[in-house]
Amino acid sequence: MSSPHRTPDWLLERIALGELPPAELAAARARLAQEPDGEARLASLEAENKAILETLKPDAVAREVESRAALARRVEAAREDSRPLRRFAPVAALVPALAVAALFVVAQPAKVPPGGELVGTGLEVTRTKGLLPQLVVHRQGASEPERLTDGAPASAGDVVQVSYVAAGYTYGVILSVDGRGAVTLHAPETGGQSVALAASGTHALPRAYELDDAPAFERFILVTADKPFPLDEVLSSAHALAASADARKAPLALPEGFTQTSFTLEKVSP
Repeated sequence: MSSPHRTPDWLLERIALGELPPAELAAARARLAQEPDGEARLASLEAENKAILETLKPDAVAREVESRAALARRVEAAREDSRPLRRFAPVAALVPALAVAALFVVAQPAKVPPGGELVGTGLEVTRTKGLLPQLVVHRQGASEPERLTDGAPASAGDVVQVSYVAAGYTYGVILSVDGRGAVTLHAPETGGQSVALAASGTHALPRAYELDDAPAFERFILVTADKPFPLDEVLSSAHALAASADARKAPLALPEGFTQTSFTLEKVSP
């Protein structure tokens, strides 16, 4: 007998990691066993997770596990203290194995004027070979988060969660430019320095964001480097790009030593 529904990837991750209460885990495994490829998918994911763990040093794994456990406790405490935000709780399960989960907290960051400042924190990281930095964007859906593709349509009021893959780069900044010519900082949100990036996996930013009514597009840009850097030059380039006719697609004008990638949402009218 086959199940009418296919277990989503985020739930499969939680099954593989044993991150569900015993009763829920047993029920989820039973449903998975009824799917045509359910057990094969689970076995493949467990093997992949094992292979990843085997490539990491024991102390790095221990730090990652402790970091995830501490964050999970903070997320649970935030849920208890912020009952109106419970409708966004499923997004905490968006991030795959060995990545930091984040509570889907809605916020609209202030647009950053020229010369705005940011602050970062330190974190030990290592380069991931064969992988390029990238941005991952999910939109809060009626039943579960929807992973978007670059160029996907979006509307004012959509709530989106931005995540990054650093691919081993150690420092970076995430910002966005929109069709109104505004620049918004997402990581960090204040200060004048880049932030340290987590080395491996997909890592969600601490907050999700509600898109405003800026027309045409919202373009998220991730800039990475191997050492800390001040944001003045990046912000200056971002403001110049936002004011240009090529803001939707052109890269930031930055010197050697930086990598950059972007993800664009095309704004549609209601």
